[in-house]
Order: sequence, then C-alpha cells, then structure tokens
Amino acid sequence: MQLLIFRYLLISWLLVSLGIESLAQDLPSDSTRKFIRPTGIRLGTDVIRLGQTIAKSSFSGWELNADTDLGRYYPTFDYGHWKRDTPIENGTYSNDGRYIRLGVDYNFLKNDPDRNMFFIGFRYGRSIFDEQVIYDYSAIDFGDYQKDATNNNAKAGWMELTTGLRVKIWKQFWMGYTARLKFLPSVSGDDGFDTYEIPGFGLTYKNTYWGFNYQVFWRFPFKSDK
Repeated sequence: MQLLIFRYLLISWLLVSLGIESLAQDLPSDSTRKFIRPTGIRLGTDVIRLGQTIAKSSFSGWELNADTDLGRYYPTFDYGHWKRDTPIENGTYSNDGRYIRLGVDYNFLKNDPDRNMFFIGFRYGRSIFDEQVIYDYSAIDFGDYQKDATNNNAKAGWMELTTGLRVKIWKQFWMGYTARLKFLPSVSGDDGFDTYEIPGFGLTYKNTYWGFNYQVFWRFPFKSDK
C-alpha cells in the first residue's frame, strides 16, 4: 500500500508536467505568447546517499529527484528509501521507511541560455516507516532478558527551506547541490515508543535539522532546445 501511494504521487506529478506541455502545444499561437511552457524534465539522484550506503554497514538508502521548469519556477519531486540500524545504550534501534518531498524552487539566474540555477525553494516532506527498539532489561525476580517495542506504519511530516545550485556540465548532464533547513516535524502512529528518527528528516529531538544533497541529473527535453 505504501509503495502504491508513492507511485501514484510520482505518476500524478509527471502527468501534470506533461499535460501542461501538451496543453500549450494545442493552444492557438496567440494564446501561448504569455503561456509558460515547460521545456523538459530533469531526473537525478543523490550521490551522498549512495556513498553512505556503500561506506556504512549500518545504513542503506537511495533518493530520486525530479524537476521541471515553468519560467523561473521549478516544481520538484523527491522520492527516497531509508534504512538504519543504530546501537543505543543496552540495545539497538532500527527503522525502515520511504519518504517523498514536494515543492518548488525559484531561479535567480535570469536569461541564462543554459538554464543554470541559483535557487531558493520550499518543500513539504512526508514519510511512512516502521521502527523497532530492542534493549536489555534487568529485573530482580527474572534476571536479565530482552524487551522490544515497535512502531509499525508510523507517519511523519515536516517543512523545508532550500537553496542550492544546478549547473549544466555537458549536453543534458547536470550537477548541483541542495542545502535544506528542515523544521516542524510531526509524527503519528508511534504508539509503541516515541519515534527516534524519521526517514528523510533525521532525529526527532531536533526541531530544526540541516540536510545536504549533492546531486547528478540527466535532462530529458520535450523538444530540441533552440
């Protein structure tokens, strides 16, 4: 069910982008003079997330990124997976979940023929995840034994302010980074214990959280650039 929800959101985002392009082509020429048409979609991934997966045995994850241009505004969509096993005092903590981010970026570079970007943007993030804590417990009557608590199908949301760069390197190949200020996390469904970490956000005891992504993209133009 979780995967179907994420796929539905991604397909909806792509259909809206393609629908805008199709509508613009069908309108009379006089009607499109002030109609902003997207010229392509960029699809990419976060290199840092892949590096963490390779370098750290306690973490695995990946993230897909997409955006399209509407003049100087760029609607964005991110989808990722996050799994972590963390040692804690007298036990271990683990989580496994998926997350999405929806938002828009505003490009401050005007009239750049290569559409390079210096941007500021906004995101809304949403995560669905399972988490578990297993710890050693000592009792006078029963001795030492293990206890566990779980939160299944927990949900969380948060906001982000973003800034960063996108630079055209070669043909349709792009590179860039996104810095994120994450804030206002909220969690539901954590009846077993208080959520320790939200996939896509980070540690819950931090009301504000900094994030950084270094990304590579390939751009798929709707038609050949003039």
